[in-house]
Amino acid sequence: MSKPQHETQETYDPGACVHTAETVPYGVYEAPAREDTYRPAYEQQALPRQAERRAARRRRARPAERPESAVRRLLPQALVVAFLAGGTTAFVAQDKAVELTVDGKPRTLHTFADDVTELLAEEGVRVHEHDVVAPAPGTALASGDEVAVHYGRPVRLTLDGHRREVWTTARTVEGALRQMGVRAEGAHLSASRSQRIGRAGLALDVRTERAVTVMADGRARTIRTTSSTVREAVEEAGITLRDQDTTSVPPGSFPRDGQTVTVLRVTGTREVREESIPFDVMRTQDPSLFEGTEVVERAGEPGLRRIAYFVRTVNGVRQRPRREGAEVVREPRAQVVKVGTKPHPPSVHGVDHLDWHGLAACESGGRAHAVDPSGTYGGLYQFDNRTWHSLGGSGRPQDASAEEQTFRAKKLYLRQGPSPWPHCGARLNG
Repeated sequence: MSKPQHETQETYDPGACVHTAETVPYGVYEAPAREDTYRPAYEQQALPRQAERRAARRRRARPAERPESAVRRLLPQALVVAFLAGGTTAFVAQDKAVELTVDGKPRTLHTFADDVTELLAEEGVRVHEHDVVAPAPGTALASGDEVAVHYGRPVRLTLDGHRREVWTTARTVEGALRQMGVRAEGAHLSASRSQRIGRAGLALDVRTERAVTVMADGRARTIRTTSSTVREAVEEAGITLRDQDTTSVPPGSFPRDGQTVTVLRVTGTREVREESIPFDVMRTQDPSLFEGTEVVERAGEPGLRRIAYFVRTVNGVRQRPRREGAEVVREPRAQVVKVGTKPHPPSVHGVDHLDWHGLAACESGGRAHAVDPSGTYGGLYQFDNRTWHSLGGSGRPQDASAEEQTFRAKKLYLRQGPSPWPHCGARLNG
């Protein structure tokens, strides 16, 4: 296959210095256009002179500019440059690099704030009554300053039994104790020292080490303790409270430093005692009895009550019994007495002149309620009950009034004379 005429092929034979190539007809090949950079030497020398002449013609064609016009033209440009340079300098001067630490978290920032208050407002950091800001709000800021915000945390502190709420900016229990000045060496803590305190705070119970002296069974023991109650301190001293044993202060109270606690060995027994309950007396009027005469119609009967007492012995000393309860075994029965309302007769004819006062003094010593040792005779004139009733008397003679007894004695004298009183009857005639 023959190649087109416009294609050429060149072969090289090292043994021959001839070219074998197809000859392109005249006018078919056209060389590419190129910029003519060749200049004769005289033209190269003339070019600078021509350029100078053209520049001179331009200068001649342009009118000359006065100096003040040039100043007016350059002045605004200079002012603009100066303003831009000054504004950039002021901008750079107002920008400050500050380190802000909020609750222990530091960060470095750039700010245009003039003081601490503006900085906190820009960063949205709100502070409250118990928070601490260092340096204080309102302090001027400069580049490189450090600002710290410490948030307050409430601690519900129970220190040796006393409860109160305190505020701290510390973030751990150990730091809070240090801020509050609490001596924690050897103390009992309800939370570990490394425990973190959140913004909501925490409850903390601290019991410091105290010296307590325990007196028991004739011996004193002094211990150092962090116990929360007197009972625990007594047990730490190696003393056992048995049954009703107690202490000189409430066992559940908080033991104070330097306190002396006495152990009370208590034994108790219960005793039952019986007591009599007195009966009431009910009096009723009886018109059949002379005035001043009282007759017991029904004798009263006392009741019976049993009372339980608790008797304590403290360290061998018997205490005053304490009443615990009572029980009525028998109710009392009221006594019924009749009271005479019948008027006495003015006299007994024929015997009023006798010495009845002398007879009474001889028989009973002048005592209206006298009773002989045998219990058979009673009253001023020592009537027996049979004789008394036969004369119209009621009840017992010693219960009647002196007037009634004298009246009955006069009636007996009219009936039997002085014989009822064999030893004292002679007194009637003086």
